Amino acid sequence: MKFIAAVDKNWAIGNKGKLLVRISEDQKNFRNETMGHVVVLGRKTLEEFPGGRPLKGRTNIILSSNPEYAVEGAVIVHSLDELFTELEKYDTDDVYIIGGQTVYDALIPYCDTGIITKIEKEFEADAFIPNLDEISDWGVTDSRPGEDQSQYNFAFVTYKKSV
Repeated sequence: MKFIAAVDKNWAIGNKGKLLVRISEDQKNFRNETMGHVVVLGRKTLEEFPGGRPLKGRTNIILSSNPEYAVEGAVIVHSLDELFTELEKYDTDDVYIIGGQTVYDALIPYCDTGIITKIEKEFEADAFIPNLDEISDWGVTDSRPGEDQSQYNFAFVTYKKSV
């Protein structure tokens, strides 16, 4: 499995239920990476999408502890056990964890690839993911600067977990 996130200098991913910032090139990269694949996300993350609707062109699996929760066009699971049973239907390379913090915290340990947009700025934040630069079994395998540095300096960095 892979996870994909945009982080600031402190590995923050959000504040008050919102993304820290929207960068067009990052959004295009996210779309290109995840299109045609499976995305796993929490209910709160889904509710931040336009209209609170699942992402088009992807299989959306929503993790929610609420047994009454239902969303048209998405698969709803209510536990990690249920999620892992559902994920058996897919190649693990096709699965992307896309947030939020609770979902990242639960599933990053099962991932072997992190696709990170690193933004060279600190934002006010209340949601974070682990700093892969400080975890010995994660290493950078690819890094390229964003093309449009006019708003923020940022880079697309791929991390792989050593086996």
